[in-house]
Amino acid sequence: LFVPEPVLRALSYVGFSAPTPIQALALPSAIRDNMDVLGAAETGSGKTLAFAIPMIHSVLQWQKSNSSTTRNDSVSKESHQHHDEKIWENEDEAEKLNRQQAEDSGDEDDASLTTGSATVLENSEFDSSANTHSIGSHKKRPLLGLVLTPTRELAVQVKHHIDAVARFTGIKTAILVGGMAAQKQERVLNRKPEIVIATPGRLWELVKERHPHLSNLRQLRCLVIDEADRMVEKGHFLELSQLLEILNDSQYNPQRQTFVFSATLTLVHQIPTRVLQKKNAKKMDKKTKLELLMEKVGIKGKPKVIDLTRKEATVETLTETRIHCNTNEKDYYLYYFLLQYPGRTMVFANSIDCVKRLSSLLTILNCDPLPLHANMHQKQRLKNLERFAERESCVLLTTDVAARGLDIPNVQHVIHYQVPRTSELYVHRSGRTARAASEGLSLLLIGPDDLINFRKIYKTLEKSEELPFFPVETKCMTSIKERVNLARQIEKAEFFNSRARHHDSWLQQAAEALEIDIDDDMFMGNEQEESQKQKMLKGMKKQLKHMLSQPLFKVLMKTKYPTQSGKLLLPQTSTSISESALGAVSKQQAKKKKSMKLK
Repeated sequence: LFVPEPVLRALSYVGFSAPTPIQALALPSAIRDNMDVLGAAETGSGKTLAFAIPMIHSVLQWQKSNSSTTRNDSVSKESHQHHDEKIWENEDEAEKLNRQQAEDSGDEDDASLTTGSATVLENSEFDSSANTHSIGSHKKRPLLGLVLTPTRELAVQVKHHIDAVARFTGIKTAILVGGMAAQKQERVLNRKPEIVIATPGRLWELVKERHPHLSNLRQLRCLVIDEADRMVEKGHFLELSQLLEILNDSQYNPQRQTFVFSATLTLVHQIPTRVLQKKNAKKMDKKTKLELLMEKVGIKGKPKVIDLTRKEATVETLTETRIHCNTNEKDYYLYYFLLQYPGRTMVFANSIDCVKRLSSLLTILNCDPLPLHANMHQKQRLKNLERFAERESCVLLTTDVAARGLDIPNVQHVIHYQVPRTSELYVHRSGRTARAASEGLSLLLIGPDDLINFRKIYKTLEKSEELPFFPVETKCMTSIKERVNLARQIEKAEFFNSRARHHDSWLQQAAEALEIDIDDDMFMGNEQEESQKQKMLKGMKKQLKHMLSQPLFKVLMKTKYPTQSGKLLLPQTSTSISESALGAVSKQQAKKKKSMKLK
């Protein structure tokens, strides 16, 4: 596969002994033939290393051919590697840097991209003459590799993977994502990293500020666009268009390799007949989609196209199921699943408000959820991801900010609390489980409002069979509903109490600032009403605490005499008797097939 020897050592060090299919097909074409690569493969198939290894090889080759100008001959190779290792290869230091860089971040790469947020820069701004202070040291160690990702969390993960396989090479990497302080950005880029992993918005800001290390993007040797279909989507990442305009102008490096990867790169939506009947409407196929993508990205030659996706787009080891219910019943089934099938579970919702509401509700029900969404501080987001990866049984409530690319180990279940709006999102969400040939389960909670999106996804992915219904133990649903309904009342009461306190506090402060008196009627509550509400709330919490202390899933006794075996058979909780969610689905499917044979 033509993998450099230091990279082979690193791969062995981290325990990788054989390439994945996407790596086996991409590496020879990229390293030996220096070809551009368009890769579509299932989630969890090792796409990151399929572009990281060729990029590292390219940097090593440049260093070898420019050794006379990039290194002081009097300094031995060993001391150089020791110096780099001291600064960058120490994993604790790298982790500390990542944390520092992500400390002030906020969300999916400055998602509020507006038309006026980016401006076209004149070519003169990137001329070497405009950056005379960069001549010298920066020419000795230029930026050679650039990876663009749609989210900050994915950028952090990609950096970790590149660092892992570059640990014995002395290659420096840096991450540039939204929210970093200006001083930190300067420090990171002043170290002249050969490889930068960035989100488009933040990179564009630094390019406009003319940092010396970013002054000559045209001379890149490797450009990677990860999750490319999302990145070039119309209406998203305006800065990416501006960056590509610079990268692909007439002065770009003809030796540059471009890598474009995604699990849904070749996924094509079926256009409605009424749209096709319109004048000039063209039917989209895989070839046309890839050609348009190549044009946007700037791939001019004939690239190596690798498509390892299945017709259904999801992985074969994924079990896909559904529950049809009313919208207000989704909370019941979500709570039921989390109790009956403990494990590492990701719950996806379409909005931040929904994630916040579910977080409050499940906290009251003692489920200890970890939220993840755009309005959270980046430090808290990374901390919640770490906690989720560490705990064996945990639930992560998230928007689609965590849908793409994140490789969290041993996620057993993905629950779509709301059906995603696109087939791509469904594939990427579901791809957080059943990774690297392991099994996983995806559960869709489908309400009346979700039916249109569900049918679109089903049609686009060309499912050959209907998704099975997830088995539910109906005997316990009455108790489930009682708990959830009481928790809803508590959540609602706490919300209104909090809002009233905030309103009254603001009103009091405003009155004091203006030195005026205000009537009691202007406050949202008085002391007597507040006391009654608190008493009622305390009573509801006590009632819920009693409910939660009772076992929910009881053993079905086949005898009227509980002591017949010589000891009392006590009710047991789900964790001690329940089978896995995958096992429950398999059991139901087996019963269904058996009954069909009998007919």
